[in-house]
Amino acid sequence: MKATRRRVVITGMGMVTPIGNSLDETWDGLQNGRSGVARITRFPADTLPTQIAGEVKNFRLGDFVAAPESFQHCGHNTRYAIAAASMAVRHSGLDPERIDRTRLGVYLGSGEGQQDFENFITILAHASSADGNVDVPRFNRLGMEHLHPMRELEQEPNMPSGHLAELFGAQGPNSNCLTACAASSQAIGEALEIIRRGDADVMISGGAHSMIHPLGLTGFNLLTALSTHNKNPASASRPFDGDRDGFILSEGSGVVILEELEHARRRGATIHGELIGYGSTADAFRMTDAHPEGRGAIAAIRGALADAELTPGDIQYINAHGTSTGVGDLVETVAIKAAFGAEAYRVPVSSIKSMTGHLIAAAGSVELITCLLVIRDGVIPPTINYEHPDPQCDLDYVPNTAREARVDVALSNSFGFGGQNVCLVVRRFTE
Repeated sequence: MKATRRRVVITGMGMVTPIGNSLDETWDGLQNGRSGVARITRFPADTLPTQIAGEVKNFRLGDFVAAPESFQHCGHNTRYAIAAASMAVRHSGLDPERIDRTRLGVYLGSGEGQQDFENFITILAHASSADGNVDVPRFNRLGMEHLHPMRELEQEPNMPSGHLAELFGAQGPNSNCLTACAASSQAIGEALEIIRRGDADVMISGGAHSMIHPLGLTGFNLLTALSTHNKNPASASRPFDGDRDGFILSEGSGVVILEELEHARRRGATIHGELIGYGSTADAFRMTDAHPEGRGAIAAIRGALADAELTPGDIQYINAHGTSTGVGDLVETVAIKAAFGAEAYRVPVSSIKSMTGHLIAAAGSVELITCLLVIRDGVIPPTINYEHPDPQCDLDYVPNTAREARVDVALSNSFGFGGQNVCLVVRRFTE
């Protein structure tokens, strides 16, 4: 361990996912192989190639905050972030009023908020003529009359981090990044660096996202990235399986409380793990495809291990990015083999996206929390729907059934559109 580097531990966790609105409920679902994927209920999706998603269910913001009406104009992303962060702060035992709040920061990897689609479509229809042309001046007038200013503001990706700062009085560093599917892992990695270099003592970090709306589904369908197994939603997400045909678009939030070790000790906090490695790279190859030789992913894995001062032999579990796309799962397998060598066949690898679907910007934070729970409870969640082995994907993917195993050190992979790659290493806390 570098002598001058401050140690950073995790003292709180919270998440909202398609399989549960709490840490315990989600973890129970992951251990028992429960899928959160179903037919879309949020809008009529019957005319789209993909009609299934991982929606958050039975969510009530009032279960997490005292005045939910204060956030009535917020998008799903912000509401989920508020819930997950509230859970994480409570879980940590942190009282923001009893610490130096100029040393408390927020760093999220969150996506954009939701457009007010119904209102927007109504305005567009009233401004359109029979020949399909739009009367732009009329559209502008109707927009000024009917669109809500706060709902327009809430579309900005930085709004969740701003709301969390206000909610908890966090006056320290405040940032948001949106690096596709690597966003919340990158946010946690950058929050780690903020504490390491001494710019904060505590960071509320993670991510939130919801793209389950007409434009989100349409866009990914046009990219042919989504599964079209509409008849059997629960079995549609099948990472590393030979019949995989695309990912499942999902939503939710995961938030952790990162804390400088001595700060946590002084207040008697329970420590759930230590964040020790962060690697971040770019493929610099193509916007929608990973480099076929996995060069960016390999470099990110190696960078995280080097930062943690570990070797591949020290890793006992890999939480895979594992989205269920043909190319993505293959390239991740290639990258793990290249970075781990012969150790690749020893270490168990599983993808919880087989159950949760893909939470896009929020995926990495939920998966890091999963690693911490694996370390805590000694149970590795399975990759469900693994029925047809792919000879090119030949690692131990913990198929279909959870596995008991002691895990002290885990690696979490996050690889995103645009070629972003982020890897994080966590370990069991020891003095």
